[in-house]
Amino acid sequence: MNRVDRLLALILFLQSRRVVTAEQVAEHFKLSVRTIYRDLAALGQAGVPIVAEAGVGYTLMRGYHLPPVNFTNEEASALVTGGLLVERFSDATLKARMQSALLRVRAVLPRDHQERIARLERGLATTAQVKTASQADLSLLQQTLADLRVLSFSYQGAAKTATTERIVEPCGLIHYLERWHLIGWCRTSRDYRDFRTDRMTDVKALRETFTARRDFSVEQYIRAMPSSTLRAQVKFTPLAADRAKREWWLGIVDETHLTDGIVLTLATVEWEQLVRWLLSFQCEATVLSPENLRRSLVTAARGAAAHHEHRPARKVS
Repeated sequence: MNRVDRLLALILFLQSRRVVTAEQVAEHFKLSVRTIYRDLAALGQAGVPIVAEAGVGYTLMRGYHLPPVNFTNEEASALVTGGLLVERFSDATLKARMQSALLRVRAVLPRDHQERIARLERGLATTAQVKTASQADLSLLQQTLADLRVLSFSYQGAAKTATTERIVEPCGLIHYLERWHLIGWCRTSRDYRDFRTDRMTDVKALRETFTARRDFSVEQYIRAMPSSTLRAQVKFTPLAADRAKREWWLGIVDETHLTDGIVLTLATVEWEQLVRWLLSFQCEATVLSPENLRRSLVTAARGAAAHHEHRPARKVS
């Protein structure tokens, strides 16, 4: 990005936020704080009304806005791709809003750009279109997160048959393990809790608002989650290795190609989850280390074989 484009992007960044620090701007643009200070000074000399408040940050003078600008081809293409991912990883509420936003994007594009975007949409697709699990309204959760609104809902924990009533201050939304999770301060438990959105029912946004907790950030929460410190070396057939690299979400630390297969060093939080997954490869995977993982896999395989040797008492029609 050249400096002219960066200065324009800096104005748009300031315009989209109430107040920011130089450090936050530097982190966003991956530049040094000194460079940001120079850019802010250049914008001020060019007549852009930037207000600086000591100890608070920078903001644009109220009422100042850039005129509407068109999207570049690359920006429009990125939005279309983002819309495809929203369809895959969100619910109907966000899908509808994304489709509405993309219609607005197309409306401001020149005719030749519109045709280009249409061709791109026809050429993009995702596989494994699994039906989205029933879950809390993601759009509602987003709004309460942005507006600092208190939530109430019923929650059914893992392996629980009964639900509990929760009053929660939303702090973050995280997508992992193929599910959206609401992270919030639970007033019932008086602590931060992780709520899977597909286990939340009767979700209501209360009129009550709350003050954002300064001791919480989504980034720090993610870093504090259990880390994948355990390592396992497993040899796969080439075809199975391709599948393993697509599926093992906790990470692959190393990859070694041999004449008779591919050795992957897999990261994991605990062995049990890895054992269950490796069972699905049958004879296409061989545990090289550690020994305790190999023994656990043998035990699990024998248990599965013994379980399936017995015919079920009756067939389910």
